[in-house]
Amino acid sequence: MSFPKPIEDLITQFMKYPGVGRKTAERFVFHTINKLDNESVKEISKALIDLKEDINYCQVCNNLTDKEICYICANEKRDESLILIVESPKDVFSIEETSQYKGLYHVLNGVLSPSDGIGPEELNLKSLWNRVAEKKVKEIIIATSSTQEGETTALYIKRVLQDTDLTVSRIGSGLPVGLNLEYADQLTLTKAIENRRKI
Repeated sequence: MSFPKPIEDLITQFMKYPGVGRKTAERFVFHTINKLDNESVKEISKALIDLKEDINYCQVCNNLTDKEICYICANEKRDESLILIVESPKDVFSIEETSQYKGLYHVLNGVLSPSDGIGPEELNLKSLWNRVAEKKVKEIIIATSSTQEGETTALYIKRVLQDTDLTVSRIGSGLPVGLNLEYADQLTLTKAIENRRKI
């Protein structure tokens, strides 16, 4: 015996989220039915619609923002000579929580992974080369994860920039091999940036 169609439909929608299997989706659905009033459900629906309609990518660094330029790129007090390269917007928010890094960011939206069909053209690299060409940048800090794909991406960026006057560095020790930035604590992230090494 299956659930009524509206229940099955919502279970299917919840299962589209990463890490949400059928049992978890069912709990979400029955919590919605039993614990949330109509007003709460409308607020959740509105928040989801607003998220998709109002959030976009910063035209400079590719971070998530509800404006054309994110609050970091728009902040004139940030150090324009320093760009920290990360894989995802979530990494930006993780590093910002440390309140220690004062430069700018560049979000790749992924890492190189030939086996998955992800080459340089699929990453946000062209705009990085354009930013570097403006000559304001003096150092690039690469903060991709310490996975094989993250290391490959770091080496690719280093190779492209090797004939420039830029200092290209990699975040330092403290991040275990294979760890994504979003799972690191604030102290570890701070130390990793402070202990960056030239590559």
